[in-house]
Amino acid sequence: MKMKKFINDPANLTAEVLEGLALAHQDLVELGPDNKVINKKLASADRVTIVTQGGAGHEPALSGFVGEGMIDISVVGDIFAAPGPEACVDAIKLAEKGKGVLYVVLNHAGDMITGKLTMRTLENEPGVKCIKVVTQEDVSNAPRSNSDDRRGLVGCVPLYKIAGAAAAEGKSLEEVAALAQRFADNMATLAVAVRTATHPQTGMPFGDLGDDDMEIGMGQHGEGGGGRQPMKSADETADIMVQGLLNDLDIQDGEKIMLILNGSGATTLMELLVIYRRCVQYLAGKNIEIVANFVGEMLTVQEQAGFQLFVARMDDELLHYWKAPCNTPYYKQV
Repeated sequence: MKMKKFINDPANLTAEVLEGLALAHQDLVELGPDNKVINKKLASADRVTIVTQGGAGHEPALSGFVGEGMIDISVVGDIFAAPGPEACVDAIKLAEKGKGVLYVVLNHAGDMITGKLTMRTLENEPGVKCIKVVTQEDVSNAPRSNSDDRRGLVGCVPLYKIAGAAAAEGKSLEEVAALAQRFADNMATLAVAVRTATHPQTGMPFGDLGDDDMEIGMGQHGEGGGGRQPMKSADETADIMVQGLLNDLDIQDGEKIMLILNGSGATTLMELLVIYRRCVQYLAGKNIEIVANFVGEMLTVQEQAGFQLFVARMDDELLHYWKAPCNTPYYKQV
């Protein structure tokens, strides 16, 4: 089947996406060299700042969360590709305002290579203080005991929010990094897909799912999760996935959690709300309280049909930072 997308020259796709983002949100972000999306208020930031990186094609993530109270610079690679370390080093140097920089990297092979090379280069940069935090919360491809092999999924977004709020309140770099790491250590995501995406530059499909199949555990770019099975109802799917996340985090009766239901691109809000309804019912039956939530699209995979279900253990401090004000193109809190 021929790919039908409203694009121009595929070679210019990333640049045009970022230009469109900056034009649509001129009050919040601006474009810098080497595909950097920059918080317009960065120059006056007297606090810890936050830099992240990742490929285009997952809109609104990651650059849609640049702004007050979240990300200060997003370094963007080509479609589904990590940026180079030179651009990340430049971004961290630009973001350093005397209080240090939190550098958030999602656990994917290319991003991890860039992250390691970036940190190695920064060792020779005087006056730049940087701590790296890696998000790796996909429960499907490795056990918690081997979390370094877990992929980073939608969990990066609430982590940006919590870390950004702590930085805005004047916490030190060490305090912000410790808070971000504590949140990262207590979060888990499980994804399901019923149809895979195509690469918007090449038209190549990420994989193939039969008309009657779904796959629980599919990764961000069509990576298999070993959970292919016959299509199930919304309630059956929600029950399987919620319980899997509770088991991974060992969430107990009476605990408080954050629950995010992130659409992957082609699943309708109607479907997401039906699924969310069942998640709430299931958790209530286990006396687990949802104290923070989001239903919608934070991180997509083009026209992949499915969703990512995210759970994190919460406490009063994390909840305070989640509820703190922020102003970004695709997430605002007053």
